[in-house]
Amino acid sequence: MTQLQVPVENAPLTPCSANSSPTKKMRERAAQIRKSFQRPKFWVMGFGWCLAACAGAANVIAFKSWNLYASHVTGSTSAMAFRLEGYHQGEYGSESLKEACLLVLSFLCGAYACGLLIDKNQVHFMGKAFYGLALILNSSLLVTAAFIPGRLLPVCLVAAACGLQNAMCTSHFGAIIRTTHVTGTVTDIGSTLGRISMIYIRKGCRCSKLDDVERAEVGVDARKLGVLFGLWSFYFMGGLFGVYMENIIPGPPQRALLLPATFTGSLGLFYMACRQILKEYIKKLEQERFESDIREAHEVLQHMGSRLQSLEKNDQSVVELDEEMGHMIEALHEVEADFENLVRTHSRMLERQESMTSKGTKGSAAV
Repeated sequence: MTQLQVPVENAPLTPCSANSSPTKKMRERAAQIRKSFQRPKFWVMGFGWCLAACAGAANVIAFKSWNLYASHVTGSTSAMAFRLEGYHQGEYGSESLKEACLLVLSFLCGAYACGLLIDKNQVHFMGKAFYGLALILNSSLLVTAAFIPGRLLPVCLVAAACGLQNAMCTSHFGAIIRTTHVTGTVTDIGSTLGRISMIYIRKGCRCSKLDDVERAEVGVDARKLGVLFGLWSFYFMGGLFGVYMENIIPGPPQRALLLPATFTGSLGLFYMACRQILKEYIKKLEQERFESDIREAHEVLQHMGSRLQSLEKNDQSVVELDEEMGHMIEALHEVEADFENLVRTHSRMLERQESMTSKGTKGSAAV
């Protein structure tokens, strides 16, 4: 008898096979998108924003003092091309070409010094990186530029300080963060806003139509915007502050560099002091933990010693009990053997009595 086979195409689709697999994949993709960008902690962002304000102030003060931008490596590189062409045409002298080249080289030397002091592109405050020394060196360069005479050497010192700070903050916050110029920051702000706008345009500007992946993309881009817009805003406010301070502080305009220098130097000293206090505190905690571990190990050893002594006593009693149990078993075997002998003897006596009675009955029958 043949059985009818139902075609696979006619089998009903279960909710698990129809809906759960795409939904699960979408949720996993949304989770990956959310993990792709982790917003720094608030105090870390505040640290970067304050340094961006210092860089904005230093750059404006440098231009007001010497008519040269210290942190504009793009502009200085373009100026190198202009000056080189003008030098060959006889329009510019070698002095202007030397200024542009030295500004780029000074920024590079500052970043190089940061690479010597901070060897990893991640935050590791209790490691071997000298963040405090880098901040103090940044402050020393700005202080020297505020008092040294001349035009080219002071602005080169400011450029070196900017390169040092820029590389140091890159090591802190990642490759997307720059605190001494905002060209890349504004570029990231514009592209991020464009991505968010395009997602809403595709969905008719309705949040309810966004799926999990699109919500994750919008959330990540919004967090990026918070960090990037903060950097741009503080850079702008730092420049505005530097312009006003340059007009208020008596003396040459470059004396206003003492304000960002004071902030970075104080921050470096504070970091070094906190790092030393924290190292001593951690060392004390480790010593206390080691002492507690030693005490615990000593207590365990004492407990083990007492347990061993009790086990030795228990072993002696167990041996005695074992010997007694052996004697009892032997006695039981003897009793068992005696009982078997008694049973055998009793059975033999019964057999004899039966045989005697049978002979007696036969004799009486014969009579």
